[in-house]
Amino acid sequence: MILGHGFSQATHTFQRTCLALLVCIVFTTLVWGQLDLDRMRSLASQRYGQDTVNLVDEWNETIEAMKSMPEAQKLDAANKFFNRKIRWVQDPEAWGQKDYWATPLETMGNGRGDCEDFAIAKYSMLVLAGVDIDKLRITYVKAQMGGPNSKIHAAHMVLAYYPTPAAVPQILDNLITDIYLATKRTDLTPVYGFNSRGLWVGGAATPATTNPGAKLSRWRDLLQRAAAEGLG
Repeated sequence: MILGHGFSQATHTFQRTCLALLVCIVFTTLVWGQLDLDRMRSLASQRYGQDTVNLVDEWNETIEAMKSMPEAQKLDAANKFFNRKIRWVQDPEAWGQKDYWATPLETMGNGRGDCEDFAIAKYSMLVLAGVDIDKLRITYVKAQMGGPNSKIHAAHMVLAYYPTPAAVPQILDNLITDIYLATKRTDLTPVYGFNSRGLWVGGAATPATTNPGAKLSRWRDLLQRAAAEGLG
């Protein structure tokens, strides 16, 4: 997803996107929860070289350390890991195409990524560290640009953490270092959120569908590629 590009044309574009999601969902059962580290290290070496192997090792060691942490510390660790290790760029610069959803290995190998790549990578890290998938939603938002009185909005993606289904979520964002409650992020308006089990429109507490698959064709494709790389 390109901040300030694509979905940022107008509000009705977002509305059409939500409607399209509701009518073209394809079932997927892939859920990250296991890691084949040997496979991921091998692919990292073949595709990207030793620096990426080292980063994958550091990523895995961080996940192992996170498993014994309280969830607040897990959120902070995942947020900081990718915000510090990966440089934000738009999709054409990172991947040579308008809108590409990268696997965590691809993001680590490239060292660069767009907002959705950060959200996906943090999601995978938290799931592997033992956070319940039902507490996590990769979330498309309309981001207000230029201050509280601005009427300019751009498409953006963040990771939202819900301690309970109806709770105010905490927001993990690649553009802001600290994690804030959504009530403090008045610059963000949720459009839809999803994980491997459901799709939520706006800030709804209950899912609009439990088949989060295909506009989400990109999501389904991402899960399949990640599984082939050792996640799944």
